[in-house]
Formats: sequence, structure tokens, C-alpha cells
Amino acid sequence: MKKVLFVMTSHDQFGDTGNKTGTWFEEIASPYYTFKDAGISVSFASPKGGAAPIDPVSEQHDFQTDATHRFKDDAEAIKLISNTIKLTEVNESDYDAVFCPGGQGPLYDLVFDKNSIQLIEAFWAKNKPVSALCHGVGSILNVKDPQGEFIVKGRQVTGFSTSEETEYGTNEVVPHLVEDELKTRGGKYSKNDNWTPLVQRDGLLITGQNPASSAQVAQKLVEVLDVKGN
Repeated sequence: MKKVLFVMTSHDQFGDTGNKTGTWFEEIASPYYTFKDAGISVSFASPKGGAAPIDPVSEQHDFQTDATHRFKDDAEAIKLISNTIKLTEVNESDYDAVFCPGGQGPLYDLVFDKNSIQLIEAFWAKNKPVSALCHGVGSILNVKDPQGEFIVKGRQVTGFSTSEETEYGTNEVVPHLVEDELKTRGGKYSKNDNWTPLVQRDGLLITGQNPASSAQVAQKLVEVLDVKGN
């Protein structure tokens, strides 16, 4: 059975606004079931381990989907995100691919977390797929290949757009603008209209623009894993 590792944020404070953040719920739930329904085993890890914070806004009624409802009623799934593995206890060799969901939490810890970066670099060095979604693309910004180049450099990529961040009203709060940071590192960034799905695959790197892209990113990773035959 193939295995996918979710790399989750442990950060739950949204700047100095007094509001909470974390991972966007749909970006966990939809990929989780895309993988599970394809017969893929899923594990969750985070810098601190334990319960992974969920952005409370993403749990509001307007943002619920069939996948989030299913997740809430799934005792096994709830147990997994309530007991994530510490990144320092994870070995790349136990998994076939890595997936980084979004929500604004990753912009505060995973962008610079050395354990997360080293782990994802280990996947890349072993020619295993690396996938990231929305703000979760921040988790791969500082990931480099064995030659010391950013893995996004010269590759077709996407991620939460600056126009979406601005429309959401958080462009002056977040510590990093994903679109700008990708371009700074040499990524060939593209985007679709705000809140419209877009997935980019360039070799073993798979990225999605926003929450609406969650199922498509996960499905693309399933397809790549099937082709690789791991």
C-alpha cells in the first residue's frame, strides 16, 4: 500500500490580530479522502506533534463540503489530526510522497522550519512526489534540491495568489505572499481567476492555487504515484 505524509502546521496565531489560524479544513478533508478512497495510507506530522490547529474560519458553515462533513463524522480521521507525529520522528523512507495543505499557519512556521525543510528535501532527493496547496506552498519555498537550488526554480508552479490574499483582506497581515515568494525564487508562477481551481504539475512537483484546487491536487498526486508504481 502506498503511503502519503501530510506535513501540517503547528501555528495557531494569526499575526498580532488576536485571531486564530492553522490549516484550512477543506484542504485536509478533501485530499484525505481522495487518498483513502484510492487505497492510499495517510499519516499526519507537524513540528510540535499532537493536535494540529484548524483555522476556525474554515469550520464555519459557508466553507463546509461533503468531505469536511465526512471528516467530522470519521473517528479515525479525527484521531489522526489530534495526534500528529513530530516531524523529528518521521523518516522519509516510510512514505511514497508528501503533501502540504494550506491555511495561513504554514506561513509562520513551516516556511523556515528546518525539520520540515530537511524532510521534504529527502523526499525530493529520492525522486518522490512533493505536493503543496494554497498557502501550504509556503512549506516548499525554502526546499532545495541536492545541487542547492530551490526546487521551485524554473518550474511551473502556483499557490495562493496575491489578488486572492488581497480580496480576503489579509495581504498586509501574512508574513509572506506566496505568489511573490515563488517568483523571487525563480518559480514560473501562474494563476487562475480568484477562487477558481488551478493545478500545476512539473515533474514530481505538484502545486494547487487555492482551497478549490484541493481535490484536483490530490488526484494529480494519486495519478503520479500510480505511474511511478511505488
